[in-house]
Amino acid sequence: MRVLIVDDEPAARAKLRRLLAAEADVAELLEAPDAPTALALVRGLAMPPDLALLDIEMPGGSGVQLAAALREMGVRSIVFSTAHAEHALQAFELAALDYLLKPYTAERLAAALARVRELLARPLERVGEWWVAGERLRLADVQWISAADNYVELHLPPRSLLERATLAEALARPGWAARFLRVHRSHAVNPAHVQRVERLGSGEAVLTLSCGATLRVSRGFRPVLEAWGRGGLT
Repeated sequence: MRVLIVDDEPAARAKLRRLLAAEADVAELLEAPDAPTALALVRGLAMPPDLALLDIEMPGGSGVQLAAALREMGVRSIVFSTAHAEHALQAFELAALDYLLKPYTAERLAAALARVRELLARPLERVGEWWVAGERLRLADVQWISAADNYVELHLPPRSLLERATLAEALARPGWAARFLRVHRSHAVNPAHVQRVERLGSGEAVLTLSCGATLRVSRGFRPVLEAWGRGGLT
């Protein structure tokens, strides 16, 4: 396991180095005192670290902002280490695996590392499945996906999950383009869940899904809907 420590306090970094050095599967330790240094370090690596242990309040950018950037660079697991409990909700919204509240014990760190090892042992993807917020989802169960700023929202009524990606990025993933039909600039639908198509005089349409939700098909995507209706997608 390759671990990146980012904390502006030298004593905090030293504590993590000492505790992680006792872990047999930690092959490499990298560290940085702030977000800009961490980003430059990761950009220079041939492969991203497996785990990033991040403080939250640091000069040059918060650990929360850094976590989002590191995810886009391929870091699979994020654990926050901070003295500020009020940031916990924001951390878990970013699908952080754990949240260590200072001062934590060696046992508490070990518990976080156990969760990291479990995640790293999982394959990135199986056909028709995807990991979101530490949970394996069947794409067939997702009725539609919608854009939410820099995220996509995966709708599995009665719940939904956030994944950091634009709608275009999500639909470019292996297996997603064949599963979801983009019918609007803001959302794409799983045709398997479409129960009814109501065509509007404006060139638009409204889809009714198996959960009862309705989605609008914009005029620009009407040809895509027509192709699906001729059996182009199932």
